[in-house]
Amino acid sequence: MKLAMAAAILMFAAGGAFAQTTPANPDAKTPAVATPSTVNPGAPVAGANSFTEAQAKSRIEAAGYTGVAGLTKDQAGVWHGQASKAGASTRVSLDYQGNITAN
Repeated sequence: MKLAMAAAILMFAAGGAFAQTTPANPDAKTPAVATPSTVNPGAPVAGANSFTEAQAKSRIEAAGYTGVAGLTKDQAGVWHGQASKAGASTRVSLDYQGNITAN
């Protein structure tokens, strides 16, 4: 019985160690969360978006956009709306990573 218990513990411990060797982000060039210096080139990225409408508007405004309006979240979890930057009106998107893109 003790031998079986020891074998089971070793098996689970080895499995846990193996799982930890797989990187959470296999593409190191794609950050999990956007920062001012790192933006996912594939943005907007589909995914479960936890930003509220007010948070989405604030993040877009913090990126230099004004007059943010008409924000709606699509089926892919990406916020879309209208905004202005440098006097030009454009469509903007905000994904779950915080990437803001002008379309």
